[in-house]
Amino acid sequence: MATKAGDNTKFLLDEKDIPTKWYNIQADFKTPLPPPLHPGTGQPIGPQDLAPLFPMELIKQEVSQERWIEIPDAIRDVYRLWRPTPLYRARRLEKALDTPARIYYKYEGVSPAGSHKPNTAVAQAYYNKKEKVARLTTETGAGQWGSALAIACSFFGLQCKVYMVKVSYQQKPYRRVLMETYGAQVVASPSADTQSGKKVLEADPNSPGSLGIAISEAVEDAATREDTKYSLGSVLNHVLMHQTVVGLEVRKQLEKADAEADILVGCIGGGSNFAGFSFPFLADKLAGKAKKLRVVAVEPSACPSLTKGKYVYDFGDTVGLTPLVKMYTLGHTFIPPSLHAGGLRYHGMAPLICKLYDEKVIEAIAVPQVATFHAAVQFARAEGILPAPEAAHAVRGVIDEALRCKNEGKRKTIVFNLCGHGHLDLSAYEAFLAGKLQDYEYPAEKVQEALKHLPKVKA
Repeated sequence: MATKAGDNTKFLLDEKDIPTKWYNIQADFKTPLPPPLHPGTGQPIGPQDLAPLFPMELIKQEVSQERWIEIPDAIRDVYRLWRPTPLYRARRLEKALDTPARIYYKYEGVSPAGSHKPNTAVAQAYYNKKEKVARLTTETGAGQWGSALAIACSFFGLQCKVYMVKVSYQQKPYRRVLMETYGAQVVASPSADTQSGKKVLEADPNSPGSLGIAISEAVEDAATREDTKYSLGSVLNHVLMHQTVVGLEVRKQLEKADAEADILVGCIGGGSNFAGFSFPFLADKLAGKAKKLRVVAVEPSACPSLTKGKYVYDFGDTVGLTPLVKMYTLGHTFIPPSLHAGGLRYHGMAPLICKLYDEKVIEAIAVPQVATFHAAVQFARAEGILPAPEAAHAVRGVIDEALRCKNEGKRKTIVFNLCGHGHLDLSAYEAFLAGKLQDYEYPAEKVQEALKHLPKVKA
């Protein structure tokens, strides 16, 4: 008996199917993104303001209004090490949930870093090398991004220094070892290596650190050296655009599966994996097609930037060195609790995603830590893949949607991005299995306190 495409469990593409262009969602916005502002003057920034931090090609991509940006052959050649990544039908999870929903997941954990992050790390290292930059600095929360940039720098012969959020540096030592194995120098942030780090340590010698603080350190390091540029793993427009290779592949794979998505789900911290997965689908929604498609972002209730933040201009870092961008923010002085999903501990959100959320093109929910790990373990026992704690938030969202389908008797197709594996996050699972993890709902009064320190921006 012949099997139909929909009967398969995995849907694979050939190397020739690796996208040749990145999709730039800015081309399809009806109104432009609010411009970033200079932290000193409050005026819109120009290319010259960003030149100390980024190579000119990335600055051009940041502001480009072209729908498609060509992917250089040298980048696609590196992508071939792990792309195209597989799309799976989660049949065993469907059975475990006894749901009529059909669940598919894109698995980005097959990359050398174990996550989606190399999609932009490779591109950024390439453009920096092309402009004869010798050294890159960056920050990392859980270590996924730091690992990706360390690998990319090793591919293109660049030095790499990573400021790793101190709580993650302590919780995830093997991420540090991986980065060092690829040749990166890794320090715990806040550190004594920068003025920004010293300032934080003077105020709080026991600071657990935050992505905002680590960004301040990495930006300061890059801005004070001629041979160095700064590299960011999320939030910025060009970073999100590089990740669209994920969603572009998913579109082809769903065609192979003879399936059409009703609901897209992704975890969200700074926004890179969620954007890369969903933007190619949102192109149709922005064009007035796919009106019934729901796109759901899932964030931790301990760091709820979209669901509890304010849509205003704020700094991307803690000290106030970066441009001001309009985003949903909890306030740049916000120090998140030491939850295990380190990659989602960011006070703000990518401006592109914030605009989509503000215009109600996408939805957002916040989920607690313990329920998230319950979902991760259920997924691992059904499908065999251990999700990264960040990706587990998407799993939680998917399970809840699938159970809703069960209660309502609806056969929806749910697709999500399993953006990384949790093999180097086993300390988090150890704590969960031992009953040591606790939920943390960020108090509204603490959010209000952080929001008091927002910069004053003229309308």
